Amino acid sequence: LIATAGEHVIGWQWCDTEKSAAWAALLERFPAPRVVVCDGGAGLASALRKVWPETRVQRCLVHVHRNVRTHLTHRPRLEAGRALLRLSKALMRLKTAEEAAAWATALNDWHTRWGPMLKQRTHRGEAGAAPSWVKPSQQWWYTHKRLRAAYYLLERLVKAGTLFTHLAPEHEDLRIASTTNRIEGGVNAQLRLLLKHHRGMSQNHMKRAVEWWLYTHSENPAPAHKLIRPEHREPPKRTPTTTEEERIGPALYDTATTAEEGLWARTGRAGRSR
Repeated sequence: LIATAGEHVIGWQWCDTEKSAAWAALLERFPAPRVVVCDGGAGLASALRKVWPETRVQRCLVHVHRNVRTHLTHRPRLEAGRALLRLSKALMRLKTAEEAAAWATALNDWHTRWGPMLKQRTHRGEAGAAPSWVKPSQQWWYTHKRLRAAYYLLERLVKAGTLFTHLAPEHEDLRIASTTNRIEGGVNAQLRLLLKHHRGMSQNHMKRAVEWWLYTHSENPAPAHKLIRPEHREPPKRTPTTTEEERIGPALYDTATTAEEGLWARTGRAGRSR
C-alpha cells in the first residue's frame, strides 16, 4: 500500500491483502488531510472512516467508469445501457461545479425514463434455463441485473458526495486530481517495470528493491552513502548450516519449479520462448 502527496511518496505499508487494518496502519502515520483521492476499495473506505473521519473523499473517476463498463460491457445491447455508458464516459470531461450539477440531473433524468426497467423480474420457468449466477433455491431474479448494478453504483456515489469533491469551490486552492493516474502511472507502473527488469530476485530482495525505489522518490531522500553505518562495512560472518547429506546422482522423483520472477514467470531458454 502506497501513499503519495503531490509528486512524492510519503509512506508505504506491506500487507497480504488490501484490508482495513493494513490501510489504517498506513494512514495513522500522517495527520488527516482535507481530501484524499482513492480507488474506492472497501478496506480503504473502512480505514478512512476510522482514522480520518473528517477527510473528504474523491473517488477516482477512471475506476468508476471501469466499474460501470464492467457491468455494461463496451457495447451494451440495450438503449438504456448505451445511454448510461455515455453518462459514465462524460464523468471525466466535467470541469466545473455547474457541469457536475447538470450531470447529476442527467442521471436523474435517465432514472425517470428507465427506472421501471430496473424493477423488472424474471421468474423461474418463464424464460428457459436460469442464468448461472442464480441460486438453485431462487425463484426470481432481476431481469436486467447488470444495468441495475451500474446505475446504483453511480447513484450511491452521487449521494455519498464522492464524485465531485475535486470541483467543490472550497477546495479550489488544492487543485485536487479526479483520478489516481498519478500513482498508477508514476509509482505502481514503475514498480512493475523494476521487478520485470530485475527478474530472478528472491522475495526479500524484491521487497528491498521496491522499498529503495519508494525511498528515493520521497521528498528529501538522503544520499545513499550517508545511509551506511559502521556495522555495514564489516557485516558478521554467516555460519553455514548443516543439512542432510547431498545425494549423488539425479533425483528419482522430483517436482518442476520455476524461478521467482517478480510478477512474471519466464519460459524457454533464458526466458525466451520459441
